[in-house]
Amino acid sequence: MQKITSFTIDHNRLLTGLYVSRVDRVGEAMVTTLDIRMTRPNLEPVMDTAAVHAIEHLGATWLRNEPDWKARVLYFGPMGCRTGFYLLLSGEVSAREALPLVDGMFRFISGFEGEIPGASAKDCGNYLDMNLSMAKYHAKKYIREVLDDPAPERLCYPE
Repeated sequence: MQKITSFTIDHNRLLTGLYVSRVDRVGEAMVTTLDIRMTRPNLEPVMDTAAVHAIEHLGATWLRNEPDWKARVLYFGPMGCRTGFYLLLSGEVSAREALPLVDGMFRFISGFEGEIPGASAKDCGNYLDMNLSMAKYHAKKYIREVLDDPAPERLCYPE
């Protein structure tokens, strides 16, 4: 079988960053898949599932409530390797154009206090597996490494 596109990226050279993973045509519409890479693959420890789960709940809630983008948010969820997240947006969107959206989400997560949205037995299938303090740690790290000064090599996949 042919490798899928995401398996053709040299993960040994991949930095933390915000990348356009792919742009697909779905009928008449375009869908952009963004790779929000939060840890260096195969070099840094992966995020633990409780932090990933908390980021997923907080990020999805914020994204679907963000006034300028919420109608374009199709999906936000973790990568199986636990090094980042995928964000699917309707339309063609560059990494640079998505920076303000992703920045807002991570600033929300990094400063969040209180009960994580959807973290109850009624709302979630694994509500006890959440770690807000580690979610905030990873959000602050991503802000420092990527969002505060988005270098070109953190916005385009390595060749």
